[in-house]
Amino acid sequence: MKKIVTVLGARPQFVKAAVLSRIINKHKAIEEVIVHTGQHFDANMSEVFFEEMMIPKPKYNLDINSMSHGAMTGKMIEEIEKVLEIEKPDALVIYGDTNSTIAGALAAKKMHIKVIHIEAGLRSFNMKMPEEINRILTDRIADLLSCPTETAIDNLKNEGFDNLPVLIEKHGDIMKDAVVYYSQFSEAKSSIIKDQKLQKNEFVLATIHRQENTDDEEKLTSIFKALEEIHKIQSVVLPLHPRTKAILKKLAIQPKIQLIDPVGYYSMLELLKNCSMVISDSGGLQKEAFFNNKHCIIVRDETEWIELVNHGFAKIVGSDTKMIIEAFEAYKDSKKDFSIELYGNNVGEKIYQSIYQLIH
Repeated sequence: MKKIVTVLGARPQFVKAAVLSRIINKHKAIEEVIVHTGQHFDANMSEVFFEEMMIPKPKYNLDINSMSHGAMTGKMIEEIEKVLEIEKPDALVIYGDTNSTIAGALAAKKMHIKVIHIEAGLRSFNMKMPEEINRILTDRIADLLSCPTETAIDNLKNEGFDNLPVLIEKHGDIMKDAVVYYSQFSEAKSSIIKDQKLQKNEFVLATIHRQENTDDEEKLTSIFKALEEIHKIQSVVLPLHPRTKAILKKLAIQPKIQLIDPVGYYSMLELLKNCSMVISDSGGLQKEAFFNNKHCIIVRDETEWIELVNHGFAKIVGSDTKMIIEAFEAYKDSKKDFSIELYGNNVGEKIYQSIYQLIH
């Protein structure tokens, strides 16, 4: 039987990878070995996380975290290489743009193992983002590039990938499959709406965690000023990332909004289903908002998911207080039709078939 090793480093990657794992298990033609680098230490990723989310437990836990980018990536390459020497897979699968992603790609490629990059071709065109460097380098050495959108394909073509010995395929966004699958269980699994005494379509869901915002006092202050103004009109609920919490404390900023502890995936789905709109600097949440028929106000200066902006489902506002409030006012009474198909369907199955063809 052919074998793949899947390298994962963050909770969202596990959620996406679970889609493909279920399909691999159904077909029983490929063996999958999961490696958790430990990159994002996450208290929510306990035994219960894997059981509740119906995600296969990793065979290897490398426990590599809390290091500089260079030290972390180097250590990951070293440890992933050891796993690949033991497992001898036909291909390695990686997701997105974390240090785990590039480390897996480098370790495998140097051992002449085929590399499959899921979520390939995404670009923010902001080289100050570590994620941008990771995704560009990973794409360049991969053998199969699974692209979520036409924009991603165009990005690769513009970089000359048509001239490289690589398979480029538009499969769609695997996160869509995850949202559709887990939404069936979220209401039964999470009581967050009741616990926080929230009313459907009567609150705004916000998340702020990206370093470009949290590490810039002016930007952070400006964003929270806007959230406080919006909160006077409609409740703003913000699951507070530990790093953001520490910085707010350090700067003595006490936002007058509804701050709650970080939430698990099912609770986040329930918040998305029931909110009126989303304000976020997260990449994934922009799409999850769309999958739940909600507008997203993007508190960044760019997005990898530009089709959301082009079709009017999201708006880029940076950290500008006035622009954030104006976007909220514009979306507050919106009746926009979200039925357009931007990210495909049955994406996991399409990716599986391409992997099967590549290694057989």
